[in-house]
Amino acid sequence: MAGEAFGQATDRLVVDVWSDVMCPFCYMGDTLLDQALAKFPHASGVEVRYHSFLLMPQLSDGDAPVNADELLSVHHRLPLEQARAMNDQVTERARQIGLDYHFERTQAVSTRTAHQLSHFAATQDKQHTMMRRLFKAYFTDGLNVADHEVLADLAAEVGLDRDAALAALTSGEFADDVAEDLEQARQYGISGVPFFVFAGKYAVSGAQPVDAFLQALDRSWNETVGTPAGATSAPATSAGAGR
Repeated sequence: MAGEAFGQATDRLVVDVWSDVMCPFCYMGDTLLDQALAKFPHASGVEVRYHSFLLMPQLSDGDAPVNADELLSVHHRLPLEQARAMNDQVTERARQIGLDYHFERTQAVSTRTAHQLSHFAATQDKQHTMMRRLFKAYFTDGLNVADHEVLADLAAEVGLDRDAALAALTSGEFADDVAEDLEQARQYGISGVPFFVFAGKYAVSGAQPVDAFLQALDRSWNETVGTPAGATSAPATSAGAGR
């Protein structure tokens, strides 16, 4: 959770992940990390913590939803057909690892509130499940992940108390946690996501292959679990961007 990044417990391996709900490579990266953990013999001793990042910080809560193809076209000053073709390539890459993207359904909105829901879920030990549902809601279901009622429904789907989730979003109870994550990302020079930090020491940037995640898991597990390990000033990058 916010304020805890890069701290490493001695009895488990902590993986800190910066991502955004509307980032297609973050959904892929999370899936590839899951696939790596399925092959990792010490997976039960790994804790994954999610941290907020805003891919489009210029979007505000009051903005009307925009299709992702159109947003890409405007943001990068591309012809709409070129933007669609680029997203089609991303869709195919996602399909190869078992994900079902539908950019034609997407509603690009500010994800600040969705990140608040992630932090709420973390207090109930359901952050990973909640993040997976948020990714699917955005990329597959085409839901508005800025709408409090939609988010409360998603919280209920993963076993959280709907009324408590809605109250937390309405009050902005976890807004400071999101802000702290964003500030930590700035301090550590994280400018793109997904960004994974293993044991506070080794970083993997981008949606890397499963083998890259397995190597990071093996190395960080062998070097840190069971031995004293404090926070470090910044992680050493062990893999380049995988986009």
